[in-house]
Amino acid sequence: MKNNISNNTKLILLHPYIQKQGSSNRLWLLTFVSFLTLAFLLTLIYTRESISISTRSTTAITTAVATPAIPKSVVRALIHYASNSNNTEHMSYTDIKQISDVLRQCSQPCNFLIFGLTHETLLWKSLNSNGRTVFIDENRYYAAYIEEKYPEIEAYDVQYSTKLSEMPELIAAVKEQVKNECRPVQNLLFSECKLGLNDLPNQLYEIDWDVILVDGPRGYWPEAPGRMAAIFTAAVLARSKKGGNPKTHVFVHDFNMKVDRITSDEFLCRENVVKSKAMMGHFVLEKMDSKSTQFCRSTAAHSSSSWKDTSSSG
Repeated sequence: MKNNISNNTKLILLHPYIQKQGSSNRLWLLTFVSFLTLAFLLTLIYTRESISISTRSTTAITTAVATPAIPKSVVRALIHYASNSNNTEHMSYTDIKQISDVLRQCSQPCNFLIFGLTHETLLWKSLNSNGRTVFIDENRYYAAYIEEKYPEIEAYDVQYSTKLSEMPELIAAVKEQVKNECRPVQNLLFSECKLGLNDLPNQLYEIDWDVILVDGPRGYWPEAPGRMAAIFTAAVLARSKKGGNPKTHVFVHDFNMKVDRITSDEFLCRENVVKSKAMMGHFVLEKMDSKSTQFCRSTAAHSSSSWKDTSSSG
């Protein structure tokens, strides 16, 4: 009996243990299945959210590409002209459109050089937003002010040593040195020609300019520098191109002024006139051979009073 009882006791003691072990295994199994289920649900939710976010991002990118943001320079230009519509020193619509049309016709981004920081400065930068636009001004303080106020503007100052009252002597000096220091094809950086601007940043002499606008320096009193040097420099830069489009458009604003017409007659030449009307002279110059010693094909002198408003294709 003791043995039986002892054996039964052992059975009674073992039986609860086995049940407990089985319950524990089932509990672990249930926990594991629950964990897998939860993990699956979380993965499903995360995947759906990721797809949704990806879709929204793709839509946003597509929208951004389809509707590009307006360049900052354009915004500033619009604000500028909206707030200065009564300015009396601005160019006429006709004059601005002439230059704008040429900029739009560039087969590649235009290199645009402007003598003078004027009311149209922001406009020129905006119209040539894909190209390089450089401004040259006689006032170093104003050039620094413009660059600080509008960081997208590239401006440099230059010191003019000429006087409007000395125009006849200066033109005569160029004619005397046309085969040497005042050649129509040269790097003005190394020139001592009296009308050549040789203190611009070195890099500017290496650029093939597509469009040049002479709208400075300011002033038409006898002691003012006049625009003789700017026009002469534009003429040399246009004829000294090394590559790119062999033609350069040169615009001279305030073309109704005698000094500008006479200087243009000497260095830009009448055979290159595209349009001359009131305030704007438009010339198209072609690059020349490095051995050239004459600016114009015709060397006959003309009086500025004989200029008439003209319009021709070219």
